[in-house]
Amino acid sequence: NHPKLGASWEGMALEEIIRYHQADPEECYFWSVHSGSELDLLLTQEGKQLGFEFKYLDSPKLTKSMHIAQDNLQLDHLTVICPKVQAFPLAPNIRVVALEDYLKNGG
Repeated sequence: NHPKLGASWEGMALEEIIRYHQADPEECYFWSVHSGSELDLLLTQEGKQLGFEFKYLDSPKLTKSMHIAQDNLQLDHLTVICPKVQAFPLAPNIRVVALEDYLKNGG
């Protein structure tokens, strides 16, 4: 119930995804635009653009920000990482998955 729990978990999950992908610092970005849309992590590896949002929620929803990031960045995939959730699609090329499952099953 600590007010910083969500932010702390999101930071830890972001680091785990970077480690899993063995990404170099120059392949990792935070993306945002003046209108307020943002993406927690953009990985650019081997010609692919992978987007990640980290949510400390059981049932995240599709947001306008996700659509904008997907369109503006031409993402190959956008993954919403949550603590514990059964994987499900939010939209074409956007899916929700538990951190543990992502790390076990190769993304």
